[in-house]
Amino acid sequence: MPRAGLAELGAAWREASAAARAALAEPRLGPVAEWASIGPYRLLTALPPGAARDPAAGALLAPAHRELARTAEAYLDCAGQAARTAAALGIHRQTLYYRLSRVEQLTGLDLDDGEDRLLLHMALKAARL
Repeated sequence: MPRAGLAELGAAWREASAAARAALAEPRLGPVAEWASIGPYRLLTALPPGAARDPAAGALLAPAHRELARTAEAYLDCAGQAARTAAALGIHRQTLYYRLSRVEQLTGLDLDDGEDRLLLHMALKAARL
């Protein structure tokens, strides 16, 4: 949102910094992102560092589970559609189901539960910020 005057300089700086962080974390936003176009990243960038870190989702952030985190994020980005997710990742659907089962085992989250899906999705997005 355009800002006018020096009094709004701080808010403009925070918004521009948040948009830049979001663009670095999410390539689909483009090399330059505007505050109004970063969607849920507006909320995530407003949180203090580490505030969105969830212990359950944190299990996926270990280097050994990077592929599982990528799979879970893709699945959530594809609204839980297995065929779309498998195609986006270039894997067989059975491989996807196996990985999602491992995600649930590692995190203790139920991907059939909306709140658990939201928690995991936001934690994965926040981790990339």
